[in-house]
Amino acid sequence: MNRRLAVLSILALLGLAAAPAGAAEPTAAERPLTALPYTPSLDTTVMDRSVDPCADLYTFSCGKWLDKNPIPADRPAWSVYAKTGNDNRRFLWGLLEEAARPAPGRDANTQKIGDYFASCMDEAAVEKAGATPLQPDLAAIAALKSRSEIPALLARLHLRGESGSELFGFGSGQNPKNASEVIGAAGAGGLGLPSPEDYTKDDAKSKEAREHYRAYVQKIFELLGDPQAAREMEAVLRVETALARHSLPPAERRDPYKVSHVMKRRDLQALTPSFSWDVYLKTLGQPGLQTFNVTEPKFFQEVGRQLKTVSLNDLRAYLRFHLASDAAPYLSTPFVRANFDFYNAYLTGVKQISPRWKRCVGWIDRDLGEALGEVYVRKVFPAGVKTDTQRMLKEIRDAMELRIEQSPWMTPETKKQALVKLHAVREKIGYPDRWRDYSALEVKRGDFAGNVQRAATFETRRDLAKIGKPLDRGEWAITPPTVDAYYNPFMNDINFPAGVLLPPLYDPKMDAAPNYGDTGGTIGHELTHGFDDEGRQYDAQGNLRNWWTPKDDEEFRKRVACVADQYAQYTVVDDVKINSKLTLGEDVADLGGLILAYLAWQEETKGQKLAPIDGLTPEQRFFVGFAQWDCAGERPEFLRLMARVNPHSPHQYRINGVVVNMPQYAEAFHCKPGQPMVKEPDKVCRIW
Repeated sequence: MNRRLAVLSILALLGLAAAPAGAAEPTAAERPLTALPYTPSLDTTVMDRSVDPCADLYTFSCGKWLDKNPIPADRPAWSVYAKTGNDNRRFLWGLLEEAARPAPGRDANTQKIGDYFASCMDEAAVEKAGATPLQPDLAAIAALKSRSEIPALLARLHLRGESGSELFGFGSGQNPKNASEVIGAAGAGGLGLPSPEDYTKDDAKSKEAREHYRAYVQKIFELLGDPQAAREMEAVLRVETALARHSLPPAERRDPYKVSHVMKRRDLQALTPSFSWDVYLKTLGQPGLQTFNVTEPKFFQEVGRQLKTVSLNDLRAYLRFHLASDAAPYLSTPFVRANFDFYNAYLTGVKQISPRWKRCVGWIDRDLGEALGEVYVRKVFPAGVKTDTQRMLKEIRDAMELRIEQSPWMTPETKKQALVKLHAVREKIGYPDRWRDYSALEVKRGDFAGNVQRAATFETRRDLAKIGKPLDRGEWAITPPTVDAYYNPFMNDINFPAGVLLPPLYDPKMDAAPNYGDTGGTIGHELTHGFDDEGRQYDAQGNLRNWWTPKDDEEFRKRVACVADQYAQYTVVDDVKINSKLTLGEDVADLGGLILAYLAWQEETKGQKLAPIDGLTPEQRFFVGFAQWDCAGERPEFLRLMARVNPHSPHQYRINGVVVNMPQYAEAFHCKPGQPMVKEPDKVCRIW
C-alpha cells in the first residue's frame, strides 16, 4: 500500500521505544533545523559507475549511497525516505522547541503541541513517575471478580488506547459491501510477536525469538513487582499462542474476502457467547451499534473460548502484561530498556535507543499531527509544487487510461468498468482541505504519560464517532510531514502528503526525467494499486465487488503469477526468500507505476530537444532517478523480520525487479540479450 518501507503495527513498536538512559545523543549533524536541507533528486555523487547498469541498476545508481549515509545506531535501516523523514523531524523539532516556550499569545494548537513537547522532554518527571501512570488500570485489572466484568473493563482499556493489543481491536470502518456506510469494525489482535506464525514455526530462528520474547514478558512482570513473574509469563504465552493459531498470517490478510464478514450484533454475539457485546458497546459509548465487519470470525470464536476456559488469574496476567508493554516506551528507563532490548535490539539489530527529542517529535506527529502539519505546510510547501503534482498526476492518469483502452487481453466489458473506476479515483495532494479540530483534547504541561493516554482516548472517540455518520472522503490517514504515500481501496483515492513531494523526491530545480522517475513512479505506483491483485477487487465507489468477466479474471491471475514467480526467486537474507504472496500487490504496483511514469514523461517532453546531463542521457536519467528513490541499507535482523511481515520487497528488488520487465530500460543503456537486466521477451511480465 505504501511505497516506503512501512509496516504500521511493527514500525509503531520499533519507532516509539525512546528513553533518556543509554540514548544516542544528538551529534552536530542532529540539531533542530530552521530550514529543510537540499539534496537533488538525482545525486551523481552516490552512483557507482564502475558497475555495469546492464548487470545491476540499483548498485550503479546507489552503490556509494550507504558509504555516505551509514545506518544510524538508533535505526534498523536507513534509506532516502528515512533520511528525508529524519530531516523533517529535525525541522519539526525546531518548531516544537519554539512552541514549548510559554510565551503570551500562543494560539490553542501551538500551546497544545508546545506543552506536549515540553512534558515529553521532561525526563526527570518521567523518571520520577516510574510506573505510577499504570496504577489506575492495574488496579482495575486486579479488581476483576468475575469474567462477566471483563467486557466493561476491556472497553475502558480500549478507550484509553489499548485497542488491538488487548485481545482484539475495535473501531470504525467502511462497510465492504457499501463503502459509503461507516460501521463497527472488529479485528484480530492481542499478540506481542510480529506475526501469528512466529508462535508456531519450528525453525531455529523462530524458537530463538520465542525464548527472547518469553524473557521480555517475564521482565515486564518483574518490573511490575509481581512475585510470580515466571508463572504469569507462561499464562501470557498460552493465551497468545492460542489466539495466534486462529489468526490469519499477513499474506492471507491481503485477500479482502478473507477479512470481510459483515454481520449483525446477534451474529457477533454468537461467536463469543461468554463475552457480552451489549456491555462492551455500552461502555464504549456505542450502545445502539448493530452492524459490524468482523475481519476474522474464527479468531473471535477463539477469543470466546479463551474467556470461557482460561482462569481469571491468567486473564488478569495477560491484561497486565499488554497494558504495561504498550505503555513501556512512555515510562521510566527500566521499562523502556526492556521494551527496546526485545523489539529493537533483538528483532531489528538496532544498537542504540533514539535520542528523546526524536521520539517526542514522532509522538506529537502521531497524536497532534494535523496541528503540527499545518505549521509545517505553511513554512516549507510551495503552492507551485501542488500544481506541478496535479499536472503530473493528470498525465499519468491519461497514460493509465490509454493502457486500459489498448490492453490486448481485456474484454470491452471489463475495460469499461476499469475506466469508470480510473475516472473516479480521487486525488489528495499536500494536506487536508479541512484541518482536524483538537479543541476537545486536553494537554497538560508536566504530565507526559497522561497526555499520551488522553490523546489516545481523543483519537479513539473521534474514530468511533464516525460510525453511522456520512463518510468523510476528505479525511487523511497520514500527516502532512510524512514521507510516504498511499492508495485507499475503500475510498478509491490516492494520497500524497507534502513530505513526499519535496527534495530529494520531487525537485523543481531538476529536469523532468528524474522527477518523473521518482515522484512520477510514486504517483503511478499508487494509481496502479487500484488495479493490483487486491485493489482490483474494489469498484469505483470502494465496494468489494467483482466487476471482472471470468475470462479477464483468469487472464489477470496468469499475468500476476509471472510477477509472483519472479520475486519468489529473490533472496532477502541468508536462506530466506521473498514471500511473493505477501509482496505481490507492491511488486505489481512498482512495475505498473514506472511504466505509467515513463509514458507520462515522454508525453510531457514530446517535441523538446533533450540533451545528456552529467554523462547520462535523458532516458538514463529517468531510470537512475527512479532507482535513487530507494537507495537504502538494512541490518540483517531487520531484513529477516521484514521478510515475515512487510508487504514490500527489499529495496534492490524494487528497482532491478521492475526494469528487467521494461524493454525501454535495455534500450536506454544499450543492454544486450543474456545480460542480467534483460529478460527474454517471452518471459517479460506484462500487466499494465
